[in-house]
Amino acid sequence: MHRDLSPRGFSVLGFPCNQFGAQEPGQADDIQAFCATNYDVTFPLFEKIDVNGAHAHPLYEYLKRQQSGLLGASIKWNFTKFLVDRAGKVIARYAPTARPEGLRTRIETLL
Repeated sequence: MHRDLSPRGFSVLGFPCNQFGAQEPGQADDIQAFCATNYDVTFPLFEKIDVNGAHAHPLYEYLKRQQSGLLGASIKWNFTKFLVDRAGKVIARYAPTARPEGLRTRIETLL
């Protein structure tokens, strides 16, 4: 979806986090290589961050304040998704189980 919709202004941004079952133990380069090789990821992957707790990245503090999840503000598991419009307004928050293709119609309405 990133490749298909990026010419229209859409971008997926990935923020690795090791706070969920230690699933991201590597360094940024290792994570990038793994994702590119195993999942053909071409969207930007940023440095590993915390999304919960005292050291939560300010971006995630903002996202969580704007859209709480089913069980509150904290991120419960990897792959929680936020849909943000061009002006930076958080439009929606999706569970880790939400399939990206299931979000496509909503994304296209914002483009």
